[in-house]
Amino acid sequence: MKKWYAFLGIIAFLFTNYCYAQTVSTSTNKKAIKEFKKAYKELSNRNFTEAITYGKLAVKEDTLFVEAYILIAESYSFLKDCEYSCSYYRKALTIDLDHSPKIYLAAAYENMYCGNPSQAIKYFDIFFLKRPDGEKNQGVYLNYELCQWRTKMMKDSLLIHPQNMGKNINSSWSEYLPTLKADETELIFTVRRPSDSKTKCLQCREEEDFYVSKKLNGEWTKRVPLGRPINTSYNEGAQCISPDGKYLIFTGCEREDGVGSCDLYWSKRIGEMWSKPRNFGKPVNSRYWESQPTFSADGKTILFASNRPGGVGNIDIWSTTMIAEGDFSDPVNLGQPINTMKDEISPFLHPDGITLYFASTGHQGMGGEDIFYSILQENEQWSEPVNMGYPINTVANEFNLIVNARGDKAFFSSNKKGGFGGLDLYWFELPEFLRPLPVTYFKGKIFDSKDEKPLEALFEVIDLKTNRVVVTSSSDPLTGEFLVCIPTNSHYALNAVKEHYLFYSENFEMNGEYSKIEPYEKNVALKRIELGESIILKNVFFDTDKSDLKQESEVELNRLFTLMQQNPQMKVEISGHTDNVGNREHNAVLSKNRAKAVFDYLVNKGIDVGRMNYAGYGFDKPVSNNDTPEGRALNRRTEFMIIGF
Repeated sequence: MKKWYAFLGIIAFLFTNYCYAQTVSTSTNKKAIKEFKKAYKELSNRNFTEAITYGKLAVKEDTLFVEAYILIAESYSFLKDCEYSCSYYRKALTIDLDHSPKIYLAAAYENMYCGNPSQAIKYFDIFFLKRPDGEKNQGVYLNYELCQWRTKMMKDSLLIHPQNMGKNINSSWSEYLPTLKADETELIFTVRRPSDSKTKCLQCREEEDFYVSKKLNGEWTKRVPLGRPINTSYNEGAQCISPDGKYLIFTGCEREDGVGSCDLYWSKRIGEMWSKPRNFGKPVNSRYWESQPTFSADGKTILFASNRPGGVGNIDIWSTTMIAEGDFSDPVNLGQPINTMKDEISPFLHPDGITLYFASTGHQGMGGEDIFYSILQENEQWSEPVNMGYPINTVANEFNLIVNARGDKAFFSSNKKGGFGGLDLYWFELPEFLRPLPVTYFKGKIFDSKDEKPLEALFEVIDLKTNRVVVTSSSDPLTGEFLVCIPTNSHYALNAVKEHYLFYSENFEMNGEYSKIEPYEKNVALKRIELGESIILKNVFFDTDKSDLKQESEVELNRLFTLMQQNPQMKVEISGHTDNVGNREHNAVLSKNRAKAVFDYLVNKGIDVGRMNYAGYGFDKPVSNNDTPEGRALNRRTEFMIIGF
């Protein structure tokens, strides 16, 4: 895999010695040469501003003083003011086209650094013409190719216009790492502000806190601090809320309970309150830097950035899984092609579960940090990252990109010119070809079927087309409510379990778009494990007029097996039922064979045959009429009933 190195930071240093080791050849003006020598002395002492002042006095005395123009250009380069540096290189080379080839190379790199790749190519071409051996220098030629690529990217510019989010969000301080609330009415982000008397980091000149802004009547309100218990007198940043809204994870730095310099913390929402944040602890946090977390769609996997050893490069993206609440697996490096020898930061995994956005300095980019995306393939491997393109990415730093659930709006941070200062937050309409799969909202409440008391129960949503778990979560312990994001236009299985209750199963089609205000709703009534209670196995599937279990039935059957294991005294009847299409005898045999298929599965898993029996009732026990396709579908079912203990 190619690595692209723009040696911008050392170019000015390499050419400074060249310029001032030689005798002045383009001026005989004594006053100009006197000022030039003062400028050279200041530059040697790294007093770049003073060097520029004396250099300008030199060219004022002699407007054709090439060495003085070059000195000024390189001084501006050290100050990272590339626009002025490019301007003075251009003046020098306009006066003397035959000056040293190295100055053309220096001008090429400075224009490359300043976001002028087409002009850089012109200087590279002249350098190669004057120094044919220059093309053999791998570092130089790779940067020449990179300028050609950047020029093409700018020529093929996307028809978008990132918009600054305005003074109610941005300030002269830095704003970054945004999180958008599910209904897109609230934005939480990190602000790096000057430290104050309450800041507990004694050496810190700045402190990071969370701020929030709400969208009212299409406008973002004036931001306000998020408040306790999340904001403290320490540094807090890089927050992320789980897709179900249940957990908040963020980065805390230099804390008394910290494992390293910056650690990951988590807080749980109970009702409308957040619990006191807790450190992830080892093995996720280390004595190194862990930051910028993002949740996966299933609510269990967390990606984050870290400079811990054992990765591919300096800062890599890693993954950990929440095994149980507050218990996390050993972090795993995402590896290539995501990570490189340089830095990969600010991951954001869209709720579609397969689209990852992140920032990188190691992949081919426009300069600084660029934003890329990668798609999780069916083989669970990430695709080769793709640059998001210009003008999303520019010569400035762009990172922290997030995308709303519908996939049509994106928000990111940049220090591009024209902002309020430092890093600002921007937004834009995401082009169709860069969009993730749209997701929609699925809401429900889990409660006791008899007294309707809210229950905290575990549940999962499985995409039956891919057999992939898209959400694993639990309902709120006080209200029994849940709200999750899942991709649209698919067929899903919903399972819910709680101790002392029969599990719940359902399958449904998710079509169309639902908002948090008007979500797709499905409430879940759990039945207690009691004599005579029964449930329909809605995720046990057979082909039409057949009794062979389909592969996608296995998840449901394993839940039934677990239930039998956890209740060793329980005895059940497994029954099959059909609609009234066909003759009675055929349907009775078919329904009995389907019940026996489930019976055999459990026996093969180790359940004692003495605890179960099976029966086929054909169409004798309908739960709906057989006059409509919907009614007949409800009658075609497999059930199990508790018949003893």
